[in-house]
Amino acid sequence: MTAALVAGLVAGYGIAVPVGAVATYLVSLTARTSLRTGVCAALGVATADGLYALLAAVGGAAVAAALRPVLTPLRWASALVLLALAARGAATAIRLHRAHRPTARSAPPPPSPARAYLSLLGITLLNPTTMVYFAALVLGTGAADSERPLEQGVFVTAAFAASASWQVFLAGGGALLGRVLTGRRGRLVTALVSSGVMTVLAGRMVR
Repeated sequence: MTAALVAGLVAGYGIAVPVGAVATYLVSLTARTSLRTGVCAALGVATADGLYALLAAVGGAAVAAALRPVLTPLRWASALVLLALAARGAATAIRLHRAHRPTARSAPPPPSPARAYLSLLGITLLNPTTMVYFAALVLGTGAADSERPLEQGVFVTAAFAASASWQVFLAGGGALLGRVLTGRRGRLVTALVSSGVMTVLAGRMVR
């Protein structure tokens, strides 16, 4: 139970911490609307992360028996996937940091809290990195071997809670926090932290 809780928290923070376009929009949206709208948008992002965690956990459990004979090669493959994601995230962050590429865009009219939730949910669901990340993590760590719904539920809930806490933290920070975390240096630091988390997880898979 504790292992599932910790795994879910680490997984949730690992995918939520990097500040990209969605997080940038989330912070700017909160700054120009209200905390209520920002929190609803943050929960939309966290819901998408939670749904992907659920799909990965349930799907992994369904195919665990078939994959058991090739579990060791699968763990190595999953570790390589996470390392690739970590390297890609770090390289992209460094490239954008060096290029001084602007991230600000003219924003559309502020949405309602409900629309903000649905918009951020849809945008995050369209991000394939989230799906690949959770699938590789669950299969690679052996969480998919568990047939206990309670442990799977703890993992999914913890992943959702971790993502939600970070997204709400971003929203609650307002414009000042947004300038710090979504600036050139902030984006670089958060991307490198996330890549570090993914690298540690990959290392644990092949021990």
